[in-house]
Amino acid sequence: MEIHVYDTYVKAADGHTMHFDVITGEKDHDKAIAYGKEWLQSIGEGEAEMTTNECQFCHSQGAPEPVEQAIKEKGYFIQKMEGCP
Repeated sequence: MEIHVYDTYVKAADGHTMHFDVITGEKDHDKAIAYGKEWLQSIGEGEAEMTTNECQFCHSQGAPEPVEQAIKEKGYFIQKMEGCP
């Protein structure tokens, strides 16, 4: 499975920056933003701003098994990088 990685930097409610990748099975920027917002809502950061300024396409690659499985189940995978709970 080919996956598409969207590099994302979002300000949390307390002011720190969360860096994470939204990984999808489709190269669709609007869906990547929607998935990122869904995840932010699930961690209590639903008010965080997430637009094309915060979320940008990075690259495409083959998917490791756990990422592929998550995409099949939810449509996306979040790779936490820095400042994420």
